[in-house]
Amino acid sequence: MTNGKNVVTNEHGIKKIEAYFDNIKKRGQNLFIPYIVAGDGGLDVLVDRIKLLEKSGVAAIELGIPFSDPVADGPTIQRAGMRAIRNGVTLKSVLALMEETKAERNVPIIFMTYFNPVFVYGIEDFAAACQRAGVDGVIIPDVPMEEEFMIADALKRHHIAFIRLVAMTSTKERKKKLAEISEGFLYAVSVTGTTGARANHDEKVGEYLRSLKQMSKVPVLAGFGVSNHAQARRLSSFCDGVIVGSKIVDLFHEGKDDEVRRLIEQSL
Repeated sequence: MTNGKNVVTNEHGIKKIEAYFDNIKKRGQNLFIPYIVAGDGGLDVLVDRIKLLEKSGVAAIELGIPFSDPVADGPTIQRAGMRAIRNGVTLKSVLALMEETKAERNVPIIFMTYFNPVFVYGIEDFAAACQRAGVDGVIIPDVPMEEEFMIADALKRHHIAFIRLVAMTSTKERKKKLAEISEGFLYAVSVTGTTGARANHDEKVGEYLRSLKQMSKVPVLAGFGVSNHAQARRLSSFCDGVIVGSKIVDLFHEGKDDEVRRLIEQSL
């Protein structure tokens, strides 16, 4: 056991995510995935933040790779990314740290990156480096389904889950296809627009999440705009759990680690 909560597994990638999620769901808890920006506050604090999040009972950690043109990110995450870039953080340095410290964690690690850094790194080299570093899944929001052939095969060869995003505005046919092919979990964007904390969600979001649950062979998690435990619990009642980004990023930046832990525990 890692903390009396989550089972240790020697699996990697898709199988590790499945095993970790199943263990949490068997306890009757919601899946909670925090998003943090790698290197916000310096790479030297990243390992400690991962340990804090794992001990809090999260289902996985979405680790954002700093990028100069983050088209899907709201202002909070954009600012965090720029702070990390000013600290000299790169995809290469994050991969190196993850490989160096992979024995210190059990929680699944999901990279959220844009295609440009992956392309510059080399697609096959990136997938291989993720496997060596103990990265279990990848989200690339600016690669549409029609163009994912450029990277999907490389990720599959290295057993990395390719997690797809689906939007409320997508057609029913597109939602079905994304639900069919997503690995690890299906990332349900629960707002229109960029990431960022919001006071409330569209009243149709429950119907949207329930319909995705019926379509999907993998867990469905709602993300974008979730900023408190009441929202997290409400959205989780329609699907399997939530992804929380901007609020977590802000709390860590403000040094409010205890509030991060409290938000997670109240959301499970």
